[in-house]
Amino acid sequence: MLSDINEYFHAASDLLGLSDRVRSILLTPRRVVKTELIIENDNGQLDSYIGFRVQHNNARGPMKGGLRFHPSVDEDHSTALASLMTWKTAVVDLPYGGAKGGIACDPQKMSDRELHRLTSVFVERMKEIIGPTTDIPAPDVNTNSKIMGWIMEEYSKYEGFSPGVVTGKPLQLFGSNGREEATGRGIMYVLIEALEQKGHSLEEVTVAIQGFGNVGSNAARLLHEAGAKIVAVADAGGGVANMDGLDIPKLIEWVTETRTVKDFAGGEGFESDEVLSWKADVLIPAALDGVLHEGNADKVEAKIIIEGANGPTTPEANKILADKNVLIVPDILANAGGVTVSYFEWAQNIQHFRWDDERITTELEKIMRKAYAEVYRISQSKNVDLRTAAFYVAIQRVMDAANSRYYISET
Repeated sequence: MLSDINEYFHAASDLLGLSDRVRSILLTPRRVVKTELIIENDNGQLDSYIGFRVQHNNARGPMKGGLRFHPSVDEDHSTALASLMTWKTAVVDLPYGGAKGGIACDPQKMSDRELHRLTSVFVERMKEIIGPTTDIPAPDVNTNSKIMGWIMEEYSKYEGFSPGVVTGKPLQLFGSNGREEATGRGIMYVLIEALEQKGHSLEEVTVAIQGFGNVGSNAARLLHEAGAKIVAVADAGGGVANMDGLDIPKLIEWVTETRTVKDFAGGEGFESDEVLSWKADVLIPAALDGVLHEGNADKVEAKIIIEGANGPTTPEANKILADKNVLIVPDILANAGGVTVSYFEWAQNIQHFRWDDERITTELEKIMRKAYAEVYRISQSKNVDLRTAAFYVAIQRVMDAANSRYYISET
């Protein structure tokens, strides 16, 4: 994944005319922390885990990025995602840099008690390098508002009351309205912008979605409410389709009960991977990275792809899809609604003043639409795709901030 992101970075850097020295400065993480975490499990035995935090860049402000609990967490993957956060926060013009990290563990095999112990030890090891003005974690794969609450509580034991140390907290624990649906809502706004550029509206399109977790389900619900027809949805368990449009509220109820879209009575079943080549106007990959690749990109029938997941399209697939005139709204723009509302939560924590739903929604729409318009403008003026344009905008903003702070000359 890191090589894919760097390839996109270099394509935009070529357009900006950046030297190898400056590229190296912008790509190298500011700090990488790897630590052993030892806890006593429920059986009284000691278990050992490895935790990571990669802090990529802070030229534009405190670093920001998710914290995931997954067996695949390692330094390379965390570095890739941290750099992605630097470009993502910059493209939507938030006063943040990028970070990412997590713990190599399988939370499905751990009790809440064990997860709480592990989270507490992680915070104890990381407390000197995270904080409201330094690095602000957020939920990611297999982490949630409950775990963010644990982090806030543990960090506050050392530093005093500090709700701004993490975002994505429970609403009753200084969280923000609109945070759960933020990424899905941001996806809807950029899709509206993309459709308007083509002279269409949500009511005219069919949509296929890969992934029905927080991002996929909220995107489906909001698009359904706005008039779009969701014709196919798939997750790890299987897929379900209805060309007349799925009943999304009932599907959400089904998934809440069964934890999969498989066997939903409101449509026909199919194999999960088939959703990527479904006959639909819009495809939203909102699951894993690398799902669109050289082996399947030519089978994609959608004319618009909105990247809900991080890194779902490989560079090889990106070239194939570009040759097919598929419009791809890249991850660093498309799924930035989550970090944008995280920013709102952080701002509320600092102000000690809660915003209402209307303000959250209004501000999010304003930021997402403005970011899309700027990326689209660059894509047209430089004659490049939206991904290259998004990286161009982001890199330029980080460069401008770095030059203002440190002076990075080209000579």
